[in-house]
Amino acid sequence: MRKAEITRKTAETEISVTLELDGSGTFDNQTGVGFFDHMLDQLARHALFDMTVRCDGDRHVDDHHSVEDTGIAIGQALAKAIGDKRGIRRYGSCLLPMDDALVRAALDLSGRPYLVWNVALPSEKIGSFDTELVREFFQALATHGGITLNVEALSGLNSHHITEAAFKAVARALREAVEPDPRTSDAIPSTKGSL
Repeated sequence: MRKAEITRKTAETEISVTLELDGSGTFDNQTGVGFFDHMLDQLARHALFDMTVRCDGDRHVDDHHSVEDTGIAIGQALAKAIGDKRGIRRYGSCLLPMDDALVRAALDLSGRPYLVWNVALPSEKIGSFDTELVREFFQALATHGGITLNVEALSGLNSHHITEAAFKAVARALREAVEPDPRTSDAIPSTKGSL
């Protein structure tokens, strides 16, 4: 099974992540940030990853470190679970509608982290959650997962809908990218021979 466990402890957060790529989408995510937990649940469910996240962060300061460091830990777990990337599809994309929102995500598990983020969120808050943290999460995920990630909101009026569509679109793209490719089950998906 392709799975990984990551524990990360700093002066700001203490995080544990378990991730199984060949799961059924079961989730148990508790970061102390309610809306963020809801988004992590979407990520696991729509990627069909089994994922458990625990985060004890310095939320008396704000939610920034908890969200960013969780992105770091999930990215590290993803990279570890994929291993040398032998036999995976490598690329994934999704065009995902959610009510007023339409979000496109495309990614490459290239080992070369890069985030293109063309997502405008109309409000500064979703409940008590700072919407600027959405980009921070995906930046951390891309950097520590070795992902070239492009996310673009093509339409949307509601910040909750746009954000949820982004998490679901990235999840669906990840699901496609990590899937075994039956035509190249023992090959690295690169002409260079490694990723």
